[in-house]
Amino acid sequence: MTSQLTESQPSEKLSPHEHAQRELLGAALLASGRPLTLRELEGLLELAAGAVAALIERYARSLEAMGAGFRVESVADGYRLVVAPALAARLAPILAPPPLPALSSAALEVLAVIAYRQPITRAEIEAMRGGSASTVLTLQERELIKVVGKSPSVGQPLLYGTTERFLLEFGLNSLNDLPELSQQNFSGLLRG
Repeated sequence: MTSQLTESQPSEKLSPHEHAQRELLGAALLASGRPLTLRELEGLLELAAGAVAALIERYARSLEAMGAGFRVESVADGYRLVVAPALAARLAPILAPPPLPALSSAALEVLAVIAYRQPITRAEIEAMRGGSASTVLTLQERELIKVVGKSPSVGQPLLYGTTERFLLEFGLNSLNDLPELSQQNFSGLLRG
């Protein structure tokens, strides 16, 4: 699940150095177009991880305190700027690209199998589903899954796993945020 980094606190006095760091942080989060990891921000800001995390928290609080129309969001093991939830619906017509066609139930089943069982071969997906995994190509084209290696088994079939885009599209910070499923619930997702 994504988390928004906001907690209102009184306005703080900034040193010129921290002001410059906040400007650089905000510009980086805006310009990147993707979540930036703590490691990337450490290098950019030339700060230790703890100092970067603290700077991000202070920056997020200052955005909320000043009533900015955007927030810092933690997602996919990184940070990005997003439109404030209260404004998202009003801005959707001018910002959102046309939505891609919805994934079929077969594609969603294959994606669920890959997300929970990765790395996994196509044959293993088909065995779990009791049917074809032909939607693998569609999921790759949408950048929701990718080839993550080759199995050491006979023929060295490709292994599939989810991508950062998968985390972004489903609002997950990491795969640990996937809902827990028992074996019974998992098999209930599948046909066959």
